[in-house]
Amino acid sequence: MAILEKFAHLRGAYQELRSQGSDPFAVRFDRILSPTEGLRGSKRTILFGTNNYLGLTFDASCIEAGIDQLQQSGTGTTGSRIANGSYDGHTRLERELADYYGRAHGMVFTTGYQANLGIISTLVAKGDYLIIDADSHASIYDGARLGTAQVIRFRHNDPEDLRKRLARLPATGSKLIVVEGIYSMLGDAAPLREIAAVKAEAGAYLLVDEAHSLGVLGQKGRGLAEAAGVEDEVDFIVGTFSKTLGTIGGFCVSDLEDFDVLRVACRPYMFTASLPPSLVASTLQALKRLRTDPGLRARLRANSRRFHAGLEQLGFRLGSEPSPIVAVIQEDRDLAVAFWNRLLESGLYVNLALPPATPNGSAILRCSVSAAHSTQQIDTAIAMFAAVGEELGVLAPQPMAATG
Repeated sequence: MAILEKFAHLRGAYQELRSQGSDPFAVRFDRILSPTEGLRGSKRTILFGTNNYLGLTFDASCIEAGIDQLQQSGTGTTGSRIANGSYDGHTRLERELADYYGRAHGMVFTTGYQANLGIISTLVAKGDYLIIDADSHASIYDGARLGTAQVIRFRHNDPEDLRKRLARLPATGSKLIVVEGIYSMLGDAAPLREIAAVKAEAGAYLLVDEAHSLGVLGQKGRGLAEAAGVEDEVDFIVGTFSKTLGTIGGFCVSDLEDFDVLRVACRPYMFTASLPPSLVASTLQALKRLRTDPGLRARLRANSRRFHAGLEQLGFRLGSEPSPIVAVIQEDRDLAVAFWNRLLESGLYVNLALPPATPNGSAILRCSVSAAHSTQQIDTAIAMFAAVGEELGVLAPQPMAATG
């Protein structure tokens, strides 16, 4: 058998998807104009699929910090920190992250994916137990696959099922529970207070992936653990720079003693080239903006509520309470693909998520709201959803607004 023949089923599904219109896995923007707008050919397109929650990708101070460090330190490090050494920015970013979260230790990875891959696969080993939410992100599942601990899944956002599964485990071995602050597909938050209580009862450890909740939840924007008031019960917080902070990279913070031993135990950290100094500098400035400008979070919350309420009023089935992730659920896959294509043709870019990568086998038009979206852009996006929904028979025709 040819080496790629094993992917024949994927190739067939992909070709069928492309035959229905644009390729959702290869959307090309010829130019990005701002955090909320791009050009596809000559067509201006509103961006509602970028995770650019605070809109910091075009922040002047973040750009200036990156350019300055690019000129001072060059384009890259050309190796891992274990082999090539750390730059001042790497250690400063780790200190700033630890300080922001009120933790003793911080560790920076080259991507958010690697942060989960490395931390999860390293913390628990043979004889230990890794207990993960069934709807966990791919990076969490891949961390589980890379490690050697026994993996147990519990029902999504179900603390009682978690309790039952923990009760069945032997007293030996470490137990690590992994959940997410905000889940990336439906935008729902974990019941973290209840999960933290189960963790304490079982004598387990708790890791929270705050990738989509950093800068979104909590009085200081630290995420769900802060918002739920259970930061003291969370042993490890993992996150990414590629969403709220607008750059790339990942991190883990913790108070556990001997945390730094992970630097020589965690293979995805040891054997990956470290972040370029320019990206580190931009991330440091973005973190400063997050810490000193609460107005960014206020605008994000207001925009999220406005967009969610507008789609809800139209009659769409949505995935969760208002959050920056607004999932429009479609039961019919082909209808969802047609809907996504019509939105793109109209000048609105959202994400198309299809089974088996989605919860409950649903097709999802996944939208992400930014603090940088204007009220006009939000209302325009709602109107586009309404127009396509009527055209495809998803919505009943909307009544005409009164005039005169």
